[in-house]
Amino acid sequence: MNAREARIEMDRDTVERDLMRLVLTVIELLRQLMERQALRRVEHGDLDERQEERIGLTLMLLSERMDQLCAQYDLAPEDLNLDLGPLGPLLPR
Repeated sequence: MNAREARIEMDRDTVERDLMRLVLTVIELLRQLMERQALRRVEHGDLDERQEERIGLTLMLLSERMDQLCAQYDLAPEDLNLDLGPLGPLLPR
């Protein structure tokens, strides 16, 4: 890779979309981590029925909102999965 290829290309027409892609990627990573933690707590019986219901509803609403924001910025779920080079993708497939 030469120096020109290593530079970040900034296009003023796509800055907002690119920023939303980064923000939504971080939110999706946190959402998936919260979901896994909630499942672990349910499996271990750490939550009562009301807490399980509340967490499930919250995660469902967050997922729906993520879908809406992705649609608004013309992003597909795979657009949020950053390639970390030798480490592989950021999010599980």
